Amino acid sequence: MKNYFLVAAVLSLSLVSCKKSESKVETVENPDGTVTTTTTESEHSIAVDSAKINATVDHATEKLDEAGNKIDAATDQGLHQLKKAGEDVKDAAAKGAEKVEKGAEKVKEDLKKK
Repeated sequence: MKNYFLVAAVLSLSLVSCKKSESKVETVENPDGTVTTTTTESEHSIAVDSAKINATVDHATEKLDEAGNKIDAATDQGLHQLKKAGEDVKDAAAKGAEKVEKGAEKVKEDLKKK
């Protein structure tokens, strides 16, 4: 999210610092036959609508927050599923251990009979 703010700041600064310069050359012929050339330069700064920039940044922030919430929800769901899977594995291991114990008891009984 910090990257978006950094990019927005750099873009807004670059747009604010841009200036448009315009040169006009006027040529006038005087009554005595001489020619006078006048060059006029004018600079206009490019106006930046900060409201649009702020709206874009706010929109990007909302989208990032929304994406973060989706990631959090997916993480919570994944953790819930992992917890359930862990409980299932624990139950299966307990049942397997119970079967092994019963089998060991049968083997002990068979050995005692002989």
